[in-house]
Amino acid sequence: MTADSVRWGILATGGIAAAFTADLVDLPDAEVVAVASRSEASAEAFAERFGIERAYGGWEGLARDEGVDVVYVATPHAAHRAAAGLCLAAGRNVLLEKPFTLNAREAGELVALAREHGRFLMEAMWMYCSPLMRRLKALVEDGAVGEVRSVQADFGLAGPFPPSHRLRDPLQGGGALLDLGVYPVSFAQLLLGEPAGIAASAVLSEEGVDLQTGAVLSYESGALASVHCSIVGGTPTAASVTGSLGRIDIPHGFFHPERFVLHRAGREPEEFVHDQANGAHNSFKHEAREVMRALRAGETESPLVPLDGTLAVMRTLDAIRDRVGVRYPGEATAGDGAGDRAGDGAGEDAGAVSGEDPTGDLMPV
Repeated sequence: MTADSVRWGILATGGIAAAFTADLVDLPDAEVVAVASRSEASAEAFAERFGIERAYGGWEGLARDEGVDVVYVATPHAAHRAAAGLCLAAGRNVLLEKPFTLNAREAGELVALAREHGRFLMEAMWMYCSPLMRRLKALVEDGAVGEVRSVQADFGLAGPFPPSHRLRDPLQGGGALLDLGVYPVSFAQLLLGEPAGIAASAVLSEEGVDLQTGAVLSYESGALASVHCSIVGGTPTAASVTGSLGRIDIPHGFFHPERFVLHRAGREPEEFVHDQANGAHNSFKHEAREVMRALRAGETESPLVPLDGTLAVMRTLDAIRDRVGVRYPGEATAGDGAGDRAGDGAGEDAGAVSGEDPTGDLMPV
């Protein structure tokens, strides 16, 4: 790594990896030098497509590559613990796609590994790095809507997805919650922190994954958050935050907002629009820039996407799964012993539609 260039490796070659790499190669201070896939042919084809020097038919070669400053891990999330753990143990810094892992236990293991080795680790929660989302958060923190009373967010895809699709596959951590629900939950986490109580309900598939899930999160402040996700119905992907003095609405695509509107009593609505000079509103460049800024500053985590916040989101997702009865192979309970602050049987231990989806049909969202 130099003052002029950060050297990236890409682990996985699916739709989200391609979308991220397409943005990355357009940044003057980023250099994509290596790619890895379990399929050598896939790695070589990806390398040829993006002009990447080194292609590995296996993850180990990339993890050991001393010429790589940071690895972007974009496998299906069931493989996040193994892929990111391999890279961190070998001394690589890691940007890890969302959901961070399958459960909070795995997430805690990765965070501990990164801290043990002094490596940078960040969840690829591009929503948190969006300039407009950062502006919204600042407005809320500055009291623009007063004391926050409620947060609402939804993310649903119409489908239909056949049982063979990874979104329906328990072995790949399928279901609406981890792939899509991570965004509404993370939006609530951004504005309210970790919930004190959680109630949830879901419709499950024959395979045992959630087709749609709704949850109400309650907070010690008295605020409530209502979150919903679905793989059986397209939703507006809208979000709002309501306070004692006003409301902010994101009418569509809240996870990469192009605009939002601030409503306050006695005033005209104020519209805030993404500045295209910063890059497209739905660009992955924002999170890539944050990773490179942090690496140059010698930071091991980003203040925009703090690891403690990621762990809190994973505990919340575990708790929701526990309440609706979604368990993945090998888990005795949802989260395999990882739990939530609210209790109620989830344990105490401390994860765009993401993933290496060869069809690319969901990438990017």
